[in-house]
Amino acid sequence: MPKDALAFWLSEPGVGQNRLVPVPDPGPGDVLVRTQHSAISRGTESLVFRGAVPTSQYATMRAPFQDGDFPGPVKYGYLNVGVVEHGPPQLVGRSAFCLYPHQTQYVVTASAVTVVPDDVPPDRAVLAGTVETAVNALWDAGPLVGDRVTVIGAGMVGCCVARLLALIPGVHVTLVDVDPARAAVADALGADFALPADASDGRDLVVHTSATSAGLQLALGLLVTDGTVIDLSWYGDQDIHLSLGTDFHSRRLSIRASQVGTISPARQGRRSMSERLALAMALLADPAFDHVITGHSPFADLPETMRRIALGETSTICHVIDYGEG
Repeated sequence: MPKDALAFWLSEPGVGQNRLVPVPDPGPGDVLVRTQHSAISRGTESLVFRGAVPTSQYATMRAPFQDGDFPGPVKYGYLNVGVVEHGPPQLVGRSAFCLYPHQTQYVVTASAVTVVPDDVPPDRAVLAGTVETAVNALWDAGPLVGDRVTVIGAGMVGCCVARLLALIPGVHVTLVDVDPARAAVADALGADFALPADASDGRDLVVHTSATSAGLQLALGLLVTDGTVIDLSWYGDQDIHLSLGTDFHSRRLSIRASQVGTISPARQGRRSMSERLALAMALLADPAFDHVITGHSPFADLPETMRRIALGETSTICHVIDYGEG
């Protein structure tokens, strides 16, 4: 059994490094996983890298297998796919998803991993946590056949939401982003594309994922009367400013938060966390999700890769970290 692995740690805000960490021997109910791929959750991990997690949210924003504490040193992340090398016979040799940080090998309980189906490539499977967020958002939103829906923000979450919406019969989806290059991604996901200035109003539903005041203000402006914005953005320590003095009240508009940490009230008592994640994994058999993955780099480069993404030096959507065969 390996005694050490390499893991990505945020030493302090703005400074990351790969360091050796001990790997415990697996117990009777554990699995040993060798990582194949992990993914950077761009929005949340960028906030963590910059030290922008509000003090009041330190406990709420802990990842399931986080080591250390905000603002650092901290080992953070939650999109990991690897091969089970030791554990129950039905799992050994299978690729599995786990909400684990960026680390070459690790030990968790067998119940903490979800087997990747044979029709889902391992590098696509890193999106399972993001698609799970999108599933929960649609449970919150309750879109109907034939709805006109706009998704604002063509990042990881926005793109995954747009794809699931596009699979509902008769739903017309528009993906809105400030980057015109995202038009090709929108088309591959079955959605129309618009820049903010060109976005159509009269929308039955708007899903907001841009994490900006401008995006949330635009979302309200695109709604029909009595419409609802489902807000999936996490703003960290950023103050958000909205103008609600025009027709917000007269048109009875609503803003509703959606967050993957709990099951949507629309499905509480009927779906478990594991069932929701299994559904997300099954949905990833759809090859359209490959268009959300726009970058790859080796684990050895992760400190610099994370820095560039966190500081906005790259326009990648989902960036996958590759671990090779070792």
